[in-house]
Amino acid sequence: MLDEVADWLGRRSWTAADRPLPRLLAAKRAHGLTVSVVLPALDEEATVGDIVSVIRRDLMGAVPLVDELVVVDSGSTDGTARVAAAAGARVVHRDAILPGLPTEPGKGEVLWRSLLATGGDIVCFIDADLREFSSAFVSGIVGPLLTEPGVALVKAMYDRPLDTGTASIPAGGGRVTELVARPLLNLHWPRLAGFVQPLGGEYAARRSLLEQLPFATGYGVELGLLVDALELAGLDALAQVDVGVRHHRHQDAQALGRMAAAIYRTALDRLARTDRLKAGDELITPRLTQFTRSPDGFTPATVQIPAVDRPPMITVPEYRVWRGSPEARL
Repeated sequence: MLDEVADWLGRRSWTAADRPLPRLLAAKRAHGLTVSVVLPALDEEATVGDIVSVIRRDLMGAVPLVDELVVVDSGSTDGTARVAAAAGARVVHRDAILPGLPTEPGKGEVLWRSLLATGGDIVCFIDADLREFSSAFVSGIVGPLLTEPGVALVKAMYDRPLDTGTASIPAGGGRVTELVARPLLNLHWPRLAGFVQPLGGEYAARRSLLEQLPFATGYGVELGLLVDALELAGLDALAQVDVGVRHHRHQDAQALGRMAAAIYRTALDRLARTDRLKAGDELITPRLTQFTRSPDGFTPATVQIPAVDRPPMITVPEYRVWRGSPEARL
């Protein structure tokens, strides 16, 4: 399994700079593909306008890489919709898509409904809370879908500092990823251990794949899509692209707890669906692959996870002897 992941990392991990815009435009024209960008947004007035402006300037004005830019508002109470529209996005309210179907709360619900509000052959999702946004987030992850016919889903990978307001802690973000998602994937879906940012909200996929996948309605949507895409399309159809550094709004501990619970629930649903919730499941691997940034990019390091249970002490003969001998306990 480790050899397969290492091989995948070598063949399906790139940087945004690997595919310059002229190459992407040539491939887009040659294959006759269209690209939609979707920003799911809830109370993101402070950041959504800048993201929209950058995409329109770099990827719709300077070059025609993006054909459609849609902000799906999931019920903002601030000026998110107004700011996004003023910056040049088409704004659609979540409830206006499939109006006959009552909406469920959660990010995944918005992403799922967005497939009916867009028409691109390639759909690119970008979180609306990003700061210091670069259009390479879009062009980087769309790139392999334009140039590699066998690739169906591409995740962004990046450094994720924890910005506290007074300081920036390198690699301090992504707490739910490191504490919940990465262990779950390594234990139950070790073929996905090579993904640096499995929960990242920046990814692109072919519509032909997305329309076949179930969408968890809540925060588990990214993990669910990754697992389901692996099962439907195979590991070689999945890829990742290094786009640099991601700055965004961080959640408090209680919000992170709710996210973690949703992600764990999504994982349990997938395990139950494939009849893998069994004690001693041979598909559970006792290894964990983690990543650090090096001069050559993201470097994986794999460690063994302790997986031995000691029996109840009362069942150990030496303990029973010791317990029955007061002198031995002195």
